[in-house]
Amino acid sequence: MKNELEIRNEEILLLGLCRLSFSKEQSLRLMELIKTVTNWDHLASLSNEHGIAALTCHNLEKLGFLKLLPDKIVSALRNALMVSLGRNAFHAKTISEVLRILNEENIKTVFLKGLALELSVYGNSGLRQMTDVDILLERNNCLRARKILISHGYRSLPVKSVFHKLIILDAGKHLPSLIKNGASVEIHHELFGGRKNILTKLLMESSTGISVKGQKAYIPDPQLFFLYLVKHLYMHEMNNESQLRLYTDLVVLLEKYQDQIINYDLLTYASKAGMSKILAWKLEPLRDLWGIPFPDWVDDFIDKWYTPDSINKFVFFLKSPKNNPRTGKAKFYRNTLKEIPGLHRKIFFVLGDMFPTFTFMKGRYNCKGNLKILLYYPHRFGKILWLFIK
Repeated sequence: MKNELEIRNEEILLLGLCRLSFSKEQSLRLMELIKTVTNWDHLASLSNEHGIAALTCHNLEKLGFLKLLPDKIVSALRNALMVSLGRNAFHAKTISEVLRILNEENIKTVFLKGLALELSVYGNSGLRQMTDVDILLERNNCLRARKILISHGYRSLPVKSVFHKLIILDAGKHLPSLIKNGASVEIHHELFGGRKNILTKLLMESSTGISVKGQKAYIPDPQLFFLYLVKHLYMHEMNNESQLRLYTDLVVLLEKYQDQIINYDLLTYASKAGMSKILAWKLEPLRDLWGIPFPDWVDDFIDKWYTPDSINKFVFFLKSPKNNPRTGKAKFYRNTLKEIPGLHRKIFFVLGDMFPTFTFMKGRYNCKGNLKILLYYPHRFGKILWLFIK
């Protein structure tokens, strides 16, 4: 019987397709691998779960492999690409309106995550699937921008509690999502945690200007963007979920900007952000599974922080990217609390978790009556235990 975590040929093929450029050797290797695939349904399903169905379709066609797939699988992958193209066009329309509103107020807007990647490395062709629009604003502009967008018809998702309203710029990395006509916009103000490091400010200042439908916007510096995406991926995995889409983002950034990303500044910035181990853990699968070559000093850095869990966790998430029972809740909670500056803000954050609004409780526990909701509040007091248990 095969080991439960042994990587199947379909999964190896999917890994190999998670990039934008292919050497002759890589193409030949994939050609040999595709002949061994027996379960195309598994590959199509997994590519969808990992958020890379559009990219998978594009690369299979680019390599001339689509003709080797069953017709129903080709149809499913082509449909995923068309859906992604349509969704990204919808997001482009959304962000152009947001940019117009914020530019009129002289508020600098830096794109993050999917939108920034789609425009800077994926080629604005629907290959980077995304579900919302993420933007970074200067901290002192966030609440003003939020108020302005609400005045233009955007509706804010509710804040978790009255206590969190008091620390709305410290209770998380972004403000509650703003919704309009089915589009979701998230305003970020801090990317690396805490307020003592200057990396978020440096990313903001070093971003490059672009034009989107005639509106001014900015794309992050590749190196700091790479480091932020590593942190973002790590936080997803702390929540016991991960996707090849997030690893592919790192791969394609390195394909285009490796000389700008891989230098001694990267290690310096990682150290300042308190994420040297995290960076090493994410560089390891890029080297060992994608075959991305690094200088000797980077290999030494990876080996310094080596842990077998890096690859083991990667293989686990490769097979089960989402909907895994959350583990390490206490660790994640303490990590979130650690990044909130000031004792009084930490206290407000904990109180907000213990006493959320009725609106939040109704959604969280699927209750309709206010009286029944009251019975769930004692359950929230368990959050205090997360401050102490390992």
